[in-house]
Amino acid sequence: MRLCEKSMTSNFQYGQEHLTASIALGIAKGKIKGVLTPETREKVRASASAVEQIVANGKPVYGINTGFGPLCTTMISPDQTRKLQENILKSHAVGLGEPIPEEIAKLMLILKLHALAKGHSGIREQTLDRIMWHIEQGVIPVVPKQGSVGASGDLAPLSHLFIPLIGLGKVNDQGKTLSTAEALQRYQLEAIHLGPKEGLALINGTQFIAAFGVKVLDRFYNVLAHADITGAMMLEGLLGSIKPFSPDLHQLRPYAANQHVAQTILNLLHESEIVHSHATCARVQDPYSLRCMPQVHGASRNAWLHLKACLETEINAVTDNPVIFDENHTISGGNFHGQPLALPLDYACLAASEIGNISDRRIYLSLEGDTPGVPKLLLKETGLNSGFMIPQYTTAALASENKGLCFPASADSIPTSLGQEDHVSMGSIGARKALQVIENVGKILGVELFCAAQAVDFHAPLKSGKIMTALYEHVRTKIKHVTEDQIMNDDMETAIDMIRSGELLKLAREVTKKEGLQLETKWSEEFDRF
Repeated sequence: MRLCEKSMTSNFQYGQEHLTASIALGIAKGKIKGVLTPETREKVRASASAVEQIVANGKPVYGINTGFGPLCTTMISPDQTRKLQENILKSHAVGLGEPIPEEIAKLMLILKLHALAKGHSGIREQTLDRIMWHIEQGVIPVVPKQGSVGASGDLAPLSHLFIPLIGLGKVNDQGKTLSTAEALQRYQLEAIHLGPKEGLALINGTQFIAAFGVKVLDRFYNVLAHADITGAMMLEGLLGSIKPFSPDLHQLRPYAANQHVAQTILNLLHESEIVHSHATCARVQDPYSLRCMPQVHGASRNAWLHLKACLETEINAVTDNPVIFDENHTISGGNFHGQPLALPLDYACLAASEIGNISDRRIYLSLEGDTPGVPKLLLKETGLNSGFMIPQYTTAALASENKGLCFPASADSIPTSLGQEDHVSMGSIGARKALQVIENVGKILGVELFCAAQAVDFHAPLKSGKIMTALYEHVRTKIKHVTEDQIMNDDMETAIDMIRSGELLKLAREVTKKEGLQLETKWSEEFDRF
């Protein structure tokens, strides 16, 4: 992934500029600084002032001077409107399960700050400054992973994210989990007191779903890019044909993503001695898992592009409720509903799983012993040795686990809030599942890399082209050729780490630049800019 829109030293203006997944990740990693401009602060002050006017006028507006959910007709007196906002944080902090990763909790803060800084939420300037402090100091709230139904906002996780503002809950600071009270004492700070509407503004929104969506987009991109690399290496190892990747074929079915994958694999295998060694062989066509990589990998890239488009709309939107235009114009609507992300996340989950499915099939092919020169189970002496038989069991297990996780969370809806919230998206569950599937796919690709390198070994002294040779040699600096049965777990984990780190894609780009070769296609920018 590349931070295309921002340099590593630039500022991002919350509430004003267009936020992307890469910018959000850059802020989370401390590579980009988020700022609140004077213009943004003025809009925020105006919105907060409008809320104060609504309280003073006594006109009922949901969540400002009424109760919540089914209590929306219960009026709250002006002197209790501030207490109401603290109560909503306390009563809604009911999440369960293990904490979400600290980076995702930090992304939630970043996405929420950007949404609130749009100036339609009635949040106060000092509250935004405290959220900014949490981001910049790395004092990140502990957020349980379970409890959101993905509508009315991610209520439970966002409540846990923001109860530290009022001195409650827990935070992670410098590698330790502390009570918020301890953390505030450490930094000599006081808890803040929320104004009218602020509690509701903080917890109404889709930032739990969207923060997971940012990570899904990032990790999914990584497995898509590396699937082309492991697939190309396996194609070489199994003496597959490059004809199915010909541009003239894909011009007849011109999906941009399919064309991108086909051209990328051709570029990776440019001037490969191994490929050219069997150009006149009698085999007419390869199994689908080799021949149809452009169609399968490409279709999954289309799902990635769809998620990217939806996610960018979402993380630049105002998703709380009610929305404040001015003291005389407020709208209680449904911008908090997670359905616009729930559906594309389920689609992405399925699309990622398919990358793992086809990779597992290529691994299986590599064990059959049907490729000239490549022995059964990828080992010359079997019987006494089982060779690479069992790593495929692991990928089969991961692929099967992914299939179970692919049931769309968004297909379900359970009414909540005494029927007031009678359709919910379950996007929070879909987002968590999608990320789990993608992590599993990365493991499958790591095992494919392990097996593909072993298959390529048997074609020596023939070599691949410069790009793939560099990738193969990099693998061999960390993983040695296997000659007899050994514990393979460590080598598999090493290969998986190569996929997870993105180092192979980075190396491929470095070699391409150094040697004056082509790796990127005319569609690369579309896939890289996120």
